[in-house]
Amino acid sequence: MITRFAPSPTGYLHIGNARTAIFAWLLARSQHGRFILRIDDTDRERSRPEYVDGILEDLRWLGLDWDGLFYQSARLSLYEEAKNKLIEMGRLYPCYESQQELDLKRKSMLSKNAPPIYDRQALQLSQAEKQKLEESGVQPHWRFCMLDEEIKWMDGVKGEVSFLGGNISDPILIRADGSMTYTIASVMDDIDMNITHIIRGEDHVTNSAIHTQIFKALGAKVPTFAHLSLVKSNAGEISKRIGGFDIRSLREAGIEPMAINSLLSKIGTSEPVVLRESLEELIGEFALDKLSRSPVTYDIKELETLNTGLIHKLPYRTVVERLGAPIQGFDEKLWGIICGNISNIKEVGMWTTICYGSIEPVIEDLDFTKLAADLLPEGIVDEGFWDKWSARIKEATSKSGYKLFRPIRLALTGLDKGPELNRLLPLLGKDKIVARLNGLTA
Repeated sequence: MITRFAPSPTGYLHIGNARTAIFAWLLARSQHGRFILRIDDTDRERSRPEYVDGILEDLRWLGLDWDGLFYQSARLSLYEEAKNKLIEMGRLYPCYESQQELDLKRKSMLSKNAPPIYDRQALQLSQAEKQKLEESGVQPHWRFCMLDEEIKWMDGVKGEVSFLGGNISDPILIRADGSMTYTIASVMDDIDMNITHIIRGEDHVTNSAIHTQIFKALGAKVPTFAHLSLVKSNAGEISKRIGGFDIRSLREAGIEPMAINSLLSKIGTSEPVVLRESLEELIGEFALDKLSRSPVTYDIKELETLNTGLIHKLPYRTVVERLGAPIQGFDEKLWGIICGNISNIKEVGMWTTICYGSIEPVIEDLDFTKLAADLLPEGIVDEGFWDKWSARIKEATSKSGYKLFRPIRLALTGLDKGPELNRLLPLLGKDKIVARLNGLTA
């Protein structure tokens, strides 16, 4: 088995792309097959080197290794061979309409409630007419001639799918500037790389029908298709052009790769979303027949919940690796105290600052916090300090529970939630406690 992931470097990897990559990777690994990464950079105007680098970085970060890396821009001679072969067969023909003329044709068909299918007018041109157009500077684009026959396959997700070739507009394979489109490049690469299974979004179903005829025209075996339901979001459309959904942003926000892998590998399947700590676990659970045709919703809150559960389990050494640059003051003792109260790795820096740096206290009742400062017991601040202190505050004010500890926690940490105060207070020390209770930055 050989699967592939073929992203276009016209933006950073987003949730929808990543889910496709994860499924293609899991399918290959679950069958001890190969996973190919192919960069679809034939779009000269929109492809960017920084997006290529970003895609590679994101996939590595997710743990999705590959068995081969190819750039379509380096394989143009292969596509030229396919072009010439299809021309010789009479399946690829030149067209001379401008984009404006094609747009007018499309609008005219739609106004008549007719499907906007190319009318093949170019096939009526004589050789002399073609020569005259080219001598006047009009360069042709080349279309693949679809056969008017049934196109059918058993889809790995959607079940039986069928099209009538005559209802599909002849696709452009070669642009007027001579560059290759996604269609011919994708099919030729799939043939050359012996791709056996193609997993992609259901927005590619019509493309798969077109590709099927091209595979057959070139005498190649048609791969098995599996078209995933598209990912929607409670916040709107998932797109590489909309911020907040790209893997890079999630990484920078402190989301763990296995939280993303755990979520994306389960949404749209018959299994519940549960946290997994390794890709090996996901490989053992994967099967193509678990994928559903139902709409898929991406919920950032669900991802954050998974991430929180994962963070709580991380050992200190792993946290240090994740942080990259060391944070002064952060050590294994502090991690043991805060690990159950953070939701992502970025909060390590915040808690280190709270404990060992300076913060602006949040004061709701200055009279109360000043009184609490006056009631501090003598001696060192150890783990029994809070019990003695809170008992004195309760006796002096009659406050207890939430009304007692909330204003103190806010003053000492600037937050209304966090580690138990009996563990946190020894890290702060008496000087910081007194200063913050009095409303001073410390």
